Amino acid sequence: MFTKMKNIDSAFRQMRTFFVAVIAGYSLITGVVIYNSHQRASKAEQRVIVLANGKAIQAYESDRKDNIVVEAKDHVKTFHNAFFTFDPDEKVIQANVTKALYLADGSAKREYDNLKENGYYANIMSGNISQRIMVDSVAVDLNSYPYPFRCYATQSIIRTTSTIARSLVTEGFLRNVIRSDNNPHGFLIERWTTLENKDITTHNP
Repeated sequence: MFTKMKNIDSAFRQMRTFFVAVIAGYSLITGVVIYNSHQRASKAEQRVIVLANGKAIQAYESDRKDNIVVEAKDHVKTFHNAFFTFDPDEKVIQANVTKALYLADGSAKREYDNLKENGYYANIMSGNISQRIMVDSVAVDLNSYPYPFRCYATQSIIRTTSTIARSLVTEGFLRNVIRSDNNPHGFLIERWTTLENKDITTHNP
């Protein structure tokens, strides 16, 4: 009888070990499935379909820190393109300047007011002058905050009789702000100043 009880007890322990192993295996498999599902869901959330020129393009979300230098440089470039690009049309000038002023603090507004007071924009319109700018490079220092930057660009002053190329160097600081439709990069240019703005060449057609 004792032998039979030992056999029953041994069989029970074996069955218990088997069931524990099965439950542990199912738990492990369930955990792996849940983890993989979560990973796939996270990747799906980061993936966005963007429609550009009638074509569907996949885009992926990334942390701001991964693209901060690229975004900072593009913010500076966007500001300078808006502030220094115009044609002899008051509405075009106003639209571009308004776009630029959303990207900078009062230092840019003061520069605009000074140019307007000195008759710069009036001369542009009366002389049928167009102005273009090409940003050559932007240097941003992320080792201090607000982030100091320096922008190197070339202006083209286009008249009916000549085209003047001017060297333009500006600097300022970038502060983080909330992103918006008017400020998609989430930066604000502060203490913006012009270091150099001089003629390089004159081309007569």
